[in-house]
Amino acid sequence: MPVLAAWDSFYVIVGSAAGGLIGLQFVVMTLIAARPSLGAPEAGAAFATPTIVYFSVVLFVAAILRAPWQSLAPVAALWGLAGACGFAYTAIVVLRMRRQTRYTPEFEDWLFHGLLPFVAYAVLGLSAFAASTHAREASFGVGSAVLTLLFTGIHNAWDAIAYHVFVNMRNAGDGSAGMR
Repeated sequence: MPVLAAWDSFYVIVGSAAGGLIGLQFVVMTLIAARPSLGAPEAGAAFATPTIVYFSVVLFVAAILRAPWQSLAPVAALWGLAGACGFAYTAIVVLRMRRQTRYTPEFEDWLFHGLLPFVAYAVLGLSAFAASTHAREASFGVGSAVLTLLFTGIHNAWDAIAYHVFVNMRNAGDGSAGMR
């Protein structure tokens, strides 16, 4: 399919980055797991797990777009399903953010854990509907959605690591180290 062939290198790069970042997240989580605190599972479900989901969706979309499809319809259905599931999952993440008591989310947290993923997943889902009549534009929608998820995941991973390093190190002396 010519419309997807032009995106080959893009999805190789994006998919490789997502796969590598998933591995790094596991390494980091293993390193900080030695100091869990009260509320850590709830905060982890709200702040850490979504990052792995973002990277996984990027990897999934990159993989399905690199497969040798005969038509655009089945691949568009798959990326549309990923968008719909991600949209619903982001609603769950926002509820988890509100319910957890370990950390009080700031504007930046709501932006990078709520708004940007909602927008990315909505664009991914809506691009599936546009694919049959506007394939070129839909491919740019998918590309922008996966880049948004990738950069959001990178931001959130860095934010979580910085929180653990700086806040937990500061609090380690007074016994109040915690999990974001």
